[in-house]
Amino acid sequence: MEIEFENIRNIGIIAHIDAGKTTTTERVLYYSGASHRMGNVDEGTTTTDFDEEEARRGITIYSAAITCHWRDKTINLIDTPGHVDFTAEVERSLRVLDGAVVVFSAVEGVEAQSETVWRQANHYRVPRICFINKMDRIGAEFERTFNEIQTRLEAHPIALQVPMGSGSAPTPGHLTGVIDLYKMKALYFEEESKGASMREEEIPEEYQTLAEEWRSKLIEEVAQLDESLLEVYLETEDIPFEQFQKTLRAATLREEVQPLLCGSSLDFIGVQPVLDAVADYLPSPLDLPPVEGEDPAGKKQEKLKRKCDPKEPFCGLVFKVVADQHGEFYFVRVYSGTLKSGSRMLNPRTGKKELVSQLRRVQADSREKIETDEVYAGDIIGVIGLKDVATGDTLCDPKHPIALENIVFPETVISMAVEPDSSAERKKLEDVLEKLSKQDPTFKAKVSEETGQTIVSGMGELHLEILKNRMEHDFNLKIKVHKPRVSYRETIRKAQEVTGEFSRTAAGVTQYAQVKLRVEPSEEDAVMVVSKLKPDALPSKMEDILVQSIKDQTQSGGAVGYPLIRVKMTILDVDYREGETTEVALQAAAGDAVHEALDQAGAVLLEPMMRLKVTTPQEFLGNIQSDLNSRRALIVNSEQRGSLTVMEAEVALSEMFGYSTQVRSLSQGRASYSMEPLKYAEAPAEVLREMLG
Repeated sequence: MEIEFENIRNIGIIAHIDAGKTTTTERVLYYSGASHRMGNVDEGTTTTDFDEEEARRGITIYSAAITCHWRDKTINLIDTPGHVDFTAEVERSLRVLDGAVVVFSAVEGVEAQSETVWRQANHYRVPRICFINKMDRIGAEFERTFNEIQTRLEAHPIALQVPMGSGSAPTPGHLTGVIDLYKMKALYFEEESKGASMREEEIPEEYQTLAEEWRSKLIEEVAQLDESLLEVYLETEDIPFEQFQKTLRAATLREEVQPLLCGSSLDFIGVQPVLDAVADYLPSPLDLPPVEGEDPAGKKQEKLKRKCDPKEPFCGLVFKVVADQHGEFYFVRVYSGTLKSGSRMLNPRTGKKELVSQLRRVQADSREKIETDEVYAGDIIGVIGLKDVATGDTLCDPKHPIALENIVFPETVISMAVEPDSSAERKKLEDVLEKLSKQDPTFKAKVSEETGQTIVSGMGELHLEILKNRMEHDFNLKIKVHKPRVSYRETIRKAQEVTGEFSRTAAGVTQYAQVKLRVEPSEEDAVMVVSKLKPDALPSKMEDILVQSIKDQTQSGGAVGYPLIRVKMTILDVDYREGETTEVALQAAAGDAVHEALDQAGAVLLEPMMRLKVTTPQEFLGNIQSDLNSRRALIVNSEQRGSLTVMEAEVALSEMFGYSTQVRSLSQGRASYSMEPLKYAEAPAEVLREMLG
């Protein structure tokens, strides 16, 4: 079978919540023939938001993978959430995607989560195109949003289109179509066919000057991307279309520029040109460098590489696990080689071979419909039959092992206690929590040693609420939950040197060790343990035990019992006596030194701080500001956007419980907000005093 890798596009649709990603996806599926009805977010009938919670709330929670076709291209499309509580879904999608469509609302412009997803795309080196959506809404401004993409994201958008009319036009809400700036043609989308019929006409006179200005900018910017093209432009003041596309595509793949389009997905305007841009400017698997990994056995120091070639040894990355009552379904991005159903592949993390029972093409929730026997490099596939596999694991040919770079997820910031309704449900709760942890890497569950309660942790109130509902509805589990709690951290106030000692004689046998330790504050959000011992101070095996023992001691936390961060511990000296200094003695002396050091260095309680952005009509500004002041919020920026005010603030997570209800009641439901983890900062002294009793 001849595989045309250059015709595959693995892309994601990413954006801030409510920018219109899912509506855009619905239009893409309809126009590409992948679905025969056009779903609606407001009615809860979209294809990708098939989860009951998603349909009820009108937001995307779980990224959904769908395959569709446009022109001669096969597009594996992943629709991702915009809510910050589900940022892990975006993170793991970007890790395996080749390109992305970033959707912006023309009313709100660049929002907090837009910046987050843009940074994530930068981190994973994902080429992207931009789509300014909602051009029909009152308050929509194309040029302001374009400029914000440039300034706030430090991006280089290149406009391929401008809108004809908009929500800010003389007749608000009157968006008639878009102008193709290269062809200098007006594009109209027939409402009767839900935008499926599109026609080209001459540009209306009132938009001629606007179109000429933007076209001039477009041609000049593309010409400057290539020296030979610049010469052509300087001679003719134009660029041939083939060279224009080739140059713009190459610069997009280098992440130097982002082609930009506009329209209104809800009104069926401008979606097909986005599909054209995906085909023309976003990369195929062949456009990307070979994927790199490490030798799991550690024998080869240099990086191992795998090309996008079905003849190479197989390797793929498990980027998502979906767990339900019927079993687990694994999303795998195939980077090299060929994967066949019935084959056994190695998981380097566990060292075990995994049976690939079945391969299935993923079509949102209707995954049972499209089975296949084999899949090739460059594709995304659903796998059934794996056992001990988690998000971020590599699967590879057992004869050619490779471990691809794992996906790193942010730390959880909020937790709550959950208990089964009856003791009979306890085992079931454990099984469900294990399944959910495999599915969602930002969801953690552990049993508290002090209280015996099961504590679950996540990225925000909404995140925990959704997970609670999943336990009840998807797994028929009866549970009680307690009020969410903030995940604090601890550090120390000052540097301190201490000596820990252990000396005991029993049955004529003496065990003895002494450890001198220095603790000091550091900048790292972790605990660092370093040894400054002289080479002959301690046998190397004992030194490893000592370092590990100190690390273990810090895991139990500081004065209040929360995990330690921003602490550096240096082993300065050890009093070692041959025959008397045993492993037990060394560990006990290390424990004594750590506890003494933390006591003397002064405990500092750190609380998670959030970056908050509130968008509100002017008349509710006073109420919202007063409420934020009462929550210890520091307002760092405020700006006007038409009749709306956008405030940015830093606020402690502990003060933000119930804020979604409060902000709605203060603004008659007209204000919106977004919140994301920012940093850990020192908590007020009274909070620490209260905890210490």
